[in-house]
Amino acid sequence: MNSEDISTSDDKKNNPARFIAREILNGLETLIQEAQANTRPLEVDPYRSRMFEFFVTADGAGLIKDDRDVAAFEDLDEDSNEMDLSADSLCRLLARRWGLDMAAREAQALQTRLPADQLERMRLLWSVMRMWIEWSYAWRRWNEFHSPPSETSV
Repeated sequence: MNSEDISTSDDKKNNPARFIAREILNGLETLIQEAQANTRPLEVDPYRSRMFEFFVTADGAGLIKDDRDVAAFEDLDEDSNEMDLSADSLCRLLARRWGLDMAAREAQALQTRLPADQLERMRLLWSVMRMWIEWSYAWRRWNEFHSPPSETSV
């Protein structure tokens, strides 16, 4: 058993939220890479519905903070005891995994363009972020539009 397996096993027992968050991040990363390899947009099935399943799992595990309450430049770390998979945080974590955050800073400092492969990943992250934000918004407002009619309105 290697150190990563031990760490994962420890997380599963001692910090199930972090374990679930990592599983979701790993699953989303695989899904995004699959869509990219097949040159298919994330907005169409099977990718959209699989990504929505990750969203539902994250929400059910209490990992999605309200986007309105997330600090704009909060430092994120996959090893943190408090995991947040709101749209912004999720995309920052994936960008960090892929080195996009450093590549974007470097391109800005050198006033150059991002390489094509990194630009493509950035576009995919924007798709993820947009859908995740839309689902979060709809999920947050569900009760507002699906509550039973009050007796006074009859």
